[in-house]
Amino acid sequence: MNLRDLHYVIAVADHAHFGNAALACCVSQPTLSGQIAKLEQELGVEIFSRVGRAVRPTEAGEQIIAHARRAVAAAQDVVDCARANRDPLSGRLRLGVIPTISPYLMPYVLPAAAEKLPNAPLVLVEDKTAHLVPLVIEGKLDAAIIATQEDAGELASLDLFDEPFWVAMPPNHPLVASRQVKPADIDPKTLLLLTDGHCLRDQAAELCGNPQTGQGVMADMRASSLETLLHLTAAGHGVTLVPQLAVECGRVETDRLVTRPLAGGAASRRVRLIHRLRSPRTRALVELARTIRASLPEGVRKLQSSSD
Repeated sequence: MNLRDLHYVIAVADHAHFGNAALACCVSQPTLSGQIAKLEQELGVEIFSRVGRAVRPTEAGEQIIAHARRAVAAAQDVVDCARANRDPLSGRLRLGVIPTISPYLMPYVLPAAAEKLPNAPLVLVEDKTAHLVPLVIEGKLDAAIIATQEDAGELASLDLFDEPFWVAMPPNHPLVASRQVKPADIDPKTLLLLTDGHCLRDQAAELCGNPQTGQGVMADMRASSLETLLHLTAAGHGVTLVPQLAVECGRVETDRLVTRPLAGGAASRRVRLIHRLRSPRTRALVELARTIRASLPEGVRKLQSSSD
């Protein structure tokens, strides 16, 4: 057994198809299939069940694939560790960012990171938290910027900032007359939310009470992006919550939308940079966290992490 075989196993697991896995590994399908068959013979168990063209991991295969991912990540850590010791601030940083942060934060961060970390260019991946966290654990991403508290297990985190929520509404909405909006003042039937899987959806629902869905088309509208929610709000279909940076960067205030701060000490989210424990890129990530905090506009509550 060698790392090449483990790469083949992971590729088949990811693509659920031997042909596509072979293309991804730049080998012929017979070569890849043959190596996996040899590995299965060596281990004495089937890793994949093959029914027609369908390829699925067996019960034992699921466990083997998980170990294979860790082994490949550990091998990459050896390479990254050597590079980091030659120049800790050199080499690209693969950074995940959730969709309700990326378009509002990264315009501040990218120019600052290019100046402070010129030899560590950022490679961005935008996705939901549930998809980014496994990629960090598996070593496919060096870090991710998220807005939830993840289990400490295999991860460390650097606190970045606390971001208050604001209420976006059409100009003729009764709450426009208020300087601040209390969560209890928002009719849950009119609260527009993102689709399942977005942490902003869960945070908004928790702050304002679980919205009463299923009572009319408008009360049950869902959107896959914050931009779509803002368009629905501007069209008069309800109100929605937006993070402060979206307001700061001028993406919300228009002649069709008005924003007011959401009152209450709990009306905010904590934004963190997560990475694997003992990551060989820790020094570069600490510097990135400092750069992110320094690039934030005035009025955003920046945090100093104990890990800095």
